[in-house]
Amino acid sequence: MYRYGYFEQALRAPQEYADPLRDVRVEVEFQGPKRTQVRVPAFWDGGRTWRVRFSPERAGSWKFRVLASGFTPTEGSFRAREYKGPNLLLRCGAPRLSRNRRYFVLGDGTPWFWLADTAWNGALLSTDLEWREYLANRAAKNFTAVQFVLTQWRAGRQDELGQVAFTTGARLAVNPLFFQRMDKKFAAVAEKGLVAAPVLLWALTSKDNESPGVALSEEDASALAGYMVARYGAMPVVWILGGDGDYRGKNAERWKKIGRTVFPEGRPRRLVTMHPRGMQDPWPEFQDEPWLDFLMYQSGHGGDARKWRWNATQGTALGWKLEPPRPVIDGEPNYEGHVSYAGKRIDAYAVRRAAYYSLLAAPVAGITYGAHGIWYWARKKEVPLDHPRSGEADPWRECVTYPGSNHMRMLRQVFDSLPWWELRPDRTLLAEDSVDEGFTNYIMPSRTEKGDAALIYLPANPVVKLNLRGLRGPMEAFWVDPRTGRRTAAAQEGLAGEVELRAPDNQDWLLLLRRR
Repeated sequence: MYRYGYFEQALRAPQEYADPLRDVRVEVEFQGPKRTQVRVPAFWDGGRTWRVRFSPERAGSWKFRVLASGFTPTEGSFRAREYKGPNLLLRCGAPRLSRNRRYFVLGDGTPWFWLADTAWNGALLSTDLEWREYLANRAAKNFTAVQFVLTQWRAGRQDELGQVAFTTGARLAVNPLFFQRMDKKFAAVAEKGLVAAPVLLWALTSKDNESPGVALSEEDASALAGYMVARYGAMPVVWILGGDGDYRGKNAERWKKIGRTVFPEGRPRRLVTMHPRGMQDPWPEFQDEPWLDFLMYQSGHGGDARKWRWNATQGTALGWKLEPPRPVIDGEPNYEGHVSYAGKRIDAYAVRRAAYYSLLAAPVAGITYGAHGIWYWARKKEVPLDHPRSGEADPWRECVTYPGSNHMRMLRQVFDSLPWWELRPDRTLLAEDSVDEGFTNYIMPSRTEKGDAALIYLPANPVVKLNLRGLRGPMEAFWVDPRTGRRTAAAQEGLAGEVELRAPDNQDWLLLLRRR
């Protein structure tokens, strides 16, 4: 096996347990090069079968021993080799925080740009062939992660085969058959070099009370989430503990306790966040939680001045200022093809505007894209279950060709062309910063800390007046079309001081400035 891959060992229990989640605790200790020592939990996989999965972060010889009596084998060994192929996650390791805690890096320190797609129902409802087809499309467009729900929830009551992740009654019971099918979905994500970003406990439910984040007690929710973390924690994953929840006020303490139970201090783990409801900011109440690694927002599916103001000046724009520092991500901006709160179908322009607003309002870490028929995994034109106001969704195969997803590929090209991890919001770049009543022309400017580059998003501004005195030396300027990536010179000579530039037309544009 490879370093940064995962080792799996089946274990046989001395007996069957009535309640495998609570009757026994099985841990396995791994010892490796340079006296590395790690303990990880094993998980139940039906009958007397248990399994342990472990991702070695050092190449070389490893050995393990089972820290529970009666389980066999009691010990073993394996060797981890260096990977030399094209899969970046196997070559460099899963995402973690940068040293300054502002963005993500891979295990070797390589900056990693979060560009996720939203496939909430994707792993649940797709066939294996469909899932691989979808992942190939997203990988080809330079997406880096996929957000999906890991259990039954409000918009998906069972998987493609009719299985559910858990049942309730006298006690909580997990269904290994459901997760054995889900294993293949995780493996397919990793094979494409993508990071899985699964929601463990969806927290908005219907009248049927199916979503685990609200349907289960604190103890049961923690046990279910802990099981899934044990099962998939060796994969290249980023955990979304709660989905679409209101984590504020009286609800905060419940989620803090679940987070501390599922992700206890001192145990190695992947990165963790939570996904809140639209235009909510629960994070000031969580800023001291040690298990919370980055902040996710939902700028939502609006189109009025209130939405755009929140998108540009709250959400990520405020979250990055909390201490300790954390990356900030808009995990649910406008979904392409979704009907907005005002009843208008969301187009690619609204998708781009939401993405660039959320990205440039804070130190850049990444953004999530969504298309209406993909998150629901529609196979025919239909309104998603329990989402009557979202509008009719197109089939997912049609949605993967939406222009907005290709514009996200252009977005990656733009950011990959400069040190995006050094960008910071800076409104002093604007010599004139007037905003109309409808908030239609609010410009989003950013620059590197060194002042040797700047990136400015103009939503609908024929003219922009700039103050370049804070940048280092004369700058060359380019208009970048966010639809095609095409660049044209914005000026024929170096720019400095106060300047006025005219956009190529009245559409949205990016202005890229670099030191000559």
